[in-house]
Amino acid sequence: MAYNRGPTREAIPLSPIAFAATAFGLILASTIAAALVRTRLPEHHLTGDSKDVIKLAIALIATMSALVLALLFASTRTSFERTSGYVSRVTADIVEIDRLLKHYGPEAAPVRAALRTEIDPMIDSIWRDAAARRGAVPGRERTHEETVLYMIQDLAPTTGVQRSIQARALQVGADLTQTQLGLFSQPTDSVSNTFVIVLIAWLMFIFAIFSLSSPPNATLITVLGICILSASAAIYLILELGMPFGGLMQISSDGLRSALD
Repeated sequence: MAYNRGPTREAIPLSPIAFAATAFGLILASTIAAALVRTRLPEHHLTGDSKDVIKLAIALIATMSALVLALLFASTRTSFERTSGYVSRVTADIVEIDRLLKHYGPEAAPVRAALRTEIDPMIDSIWRDAAARRGAVPGRERTHEETVLYMIQDLAPTTGVQRSIQARALQVGADLTQTQLGLFSQPTDSVSNTFVIVLIAWLMFIFAIFSLSSPPNATLITVLGICILSASAAIYLILELGMPFGGLMQISSDGLRSALD
């Protein structure tokens, strides 16, 4: 089982909560600006045929916004669940290798010890934000001969049972390496910022039209405020799901860290 750090991951410029707060501020500002513009518009601009065209335009933009929102949520949820599955598979493979080596006999004790020393560096290479907050220092790169997979290959079984266990351990180790590569290939942020920015622009237009359509009153202001907050919360959830190894909804590393306790 080779230890690979995987490709470099780029951090998004804003955290999900900062991005969502920015979206809330922009949408709220567009709503307030539209309310101020309404006081200066002639009434016939918002009645009759103009009103019908505005309704059609807002329906079109609202439909596109709903489609993009659903697409982003489905995409990030699928990516989050796939990444969570990778972590669960890595954990299960590590536990299985350790049990196989335990049944192999005392000759595999150094391999089991090496397997344990690889877990923390692996976790730090995946949960990089948490490792950076702890000030974890990356360990030296292991040589090919020091990797668990090579050490398993270097075992010299003397019985049929040991040969069977060694073959199975090599198979699980190879699967673990492939799963690690798939896990390392997952970007820190799987959400396209372009999609989110376009979605925010559409939401700004929608709420601006809402504000233009009726004179402001307490009920309208309350409803629009709740709707803006809900739209911003949806953007926050999408961005959080797009960051499986950071943020408040990140995949926990506790299961992997305590796999061999």
